[in-house]
Amino acid sequence: MASPRFSHAIGFDDAPFDRHHRGDVMIVGAFYAGSRLDGVLSGKVRRDGANATRILAQLITGSRFYPHLQAVLLQGIAFAGFNVVDIHRLQKTLERPVLVVARHLPNLDKIRDALLDHVRGGQRKWRLIERAGPMEPIAGVYVQRAGLSVRETEALIRLHAVYGRLPEPLRTAHIIAGGISRGESTHRA
Repeated sequence: MASPRFSHAIGFDDAPFDRHHRGDVMIVGAFYAGSRLDGVLSGKVRRDGANATRILAQLITGSRFYPHLQAVLLQGIAFAGFNVVDIHRLQKTLERPVLVVARHLPNLDKIRDALLDHVRGGQRKWRLIERAGPMEPIAGVYVQRAGLSVRETEALIRLHAVYGRLPEPLRTAHIIAGGISRGESTHRA
């Protein structure tokens, strides 16, 4: 049985945006207490910017959910294009484990090339991705982790992956973000 240690978790995803959009992009967090959606957080991060780590920390620590929070899940390591999250700094700031989750193994060569050739501050952002460590296959998804062992990561995913491989906090954040930005959620999470 999965550990109740991680029953209170929040998952974040960014809202869809037009590829030519510049400026801020909405991010949505879905907070779960066990199997129940208990609240939603939202904020904005800069497209291809450098403020995602700070904004996530502010949203979480400023919320009523923070005292109960046991884990933070991110739908990918970057929001709003290439606004890369420093998962180790976020974990240290929050004093909570941080887990990056992806359904599929990303093409890191393509990401590195895009960052180094086309994105302002790309070298720093690429170093953050490298520092997060390689994506590991655990419980049917790929993860990068800060503050969690492999065993704890598997327990966290299995506890919250109710309707598929993706944990409910991430699935719900994805649906809410799409519904708010487009008027209706359009893709499966």
